[in-house]
Amino acid sequence: MKGHVDQELRALIPIRVTAGITDEPREYLAWVDTAFNGSFVIPRKKAEELQLPKESSVEAILANGTKVELETFGCMIEWFGETYQTQIVTNDSTYGLIGTMLLAGNKLEIDYGDGTVTLEKKKSQTVDEHSSS
Repeated sequence: MKGHVDQELRALIPIRVTAGITDEPREYLAWVDTAFNGSFVIPRKKAEELQLPKESSVEAILANGTKVELETFGCMIEWFGETYQTQIVTNDSTYGLIGTMLLAGNKLEIDYGDGTVTLEKKKSQTVDEHSSS
């Protein structure tokens, strides 16, 4: 996967998301967040656009230590050419977040000088091998 570093020095990778297997996926840029130990967060506005079904909620601890309750949504994501059904949470930002659960077992290279982001699949794994939030 190829991405880029933006002017705010965010490492961004495109990820394709859909509500269901028969729906057309939409591509969104997601911010690589190595401090986030979950899998994927999508902006609430994007979840509403995709009409993702609400599933449950999960307790999370934010970077500042605050405990919050976050709603979870069902969706399909494309990851290294495969489509997986998973559960995600939402946030109120412009970009989603790709966490370490999706990065695990892969090689991430961020070149701030060239402004490039490369994520290579290193071993066979599925999204389902990791919890989703």
